[in-house]
Amino acid sequence: MAICDLIFKRMCTDILETGYETPCRAKWEDGSIAHTIKKFGIVNKYNLQEEFPALTLRPINFKNCIDELLWIWVKQSNNIKDLNSKIWDAWADDNGSIGKAYGYQLNKEYKFKDIGYMNQVDRVLYLLKNNKNDRRMIVNMFNHEDLIDMGLEPCAYSITLNVTKNRLNMILNQRSQDILVAGNWNVVQYAVLLHMFAHISNLQVGELVHVIADAHIYDKHIPIVRELISKQPFAPANFKIVGIVNNFYDFTLDNFEFSYDLVNKFNKKIPVAV
Repeated sequence: MAICDLIFKRMCTDILETGYETPCRAKWEDGSIAHTIKKFGIVNKYNLQEEFPALTLRPINFKNCIDELLWIWVKQSNNIKDLNSKIWDAWADDNGSIGKAYGYQLNKEYKFKDIGYMNQVDRVLYLLKNNKNDRRMIVNMFNHEDLIDMGLEPCAYSITLNVTKNRLNMILNQRSQDILVAGNWNVVQYAVLLHMFAHISNLQVGELVHVIADAHIYDKHIPIVRELISKQPFAPANFKIVGIVNNFYDFTLDNFEFSYDLVNKFNKKIPVAV
């Protein structure tokens, strides 16, 4: 069975049994204030040598998930016109821009010591090629200078890469996570991103460490989460990079092969708090 499902079950059980109930800024469609049960400082580790960490308890829309990842990291766009789903529509202005968030931050250039001007992603790619043991391979999208101009401050906001014994490892830092809606979404995205960086750098994938400051389950999501964690996991999903890709910015959806052997059916409509 998929190890990532067991991690998800353990995390959700911990939140439900020992979490702290709190109101939040979001409201339900009927205007009522949304509440969450939250835990601070959740840390989940996924060994990508063992499996690709996609839930089987609730199968993911892999195409939309990775389309958003490529929109941010490869296209480095902040305009929903470059995105093939509507998941960011609520945060965009009349021109389709989400402001100085996500892709905008990755495309922003800085002057780095001994390298010159480049953006944060290019700096990481440069270090992986020229000094893979560097301990400063960090990408950060939580730029305080630009927060006022963001449609939404980044939730998954930084990564740290580290090479150990020819394996590329990543820490993903996330300030806030809606466990039901985005719990596995971000894990899948950054597992793919780790595969992408490793592929370009001729390295093996290692560990993905996901650090969540505020891991929460919304009140109206609790029955759905309880149902999910009562299910039995299936075998891990299958994932691999296909085709010839020598440049990070050449990755497209066609370069990722993803499938489940068996999946749990999930037809529940999830209430959305806005």
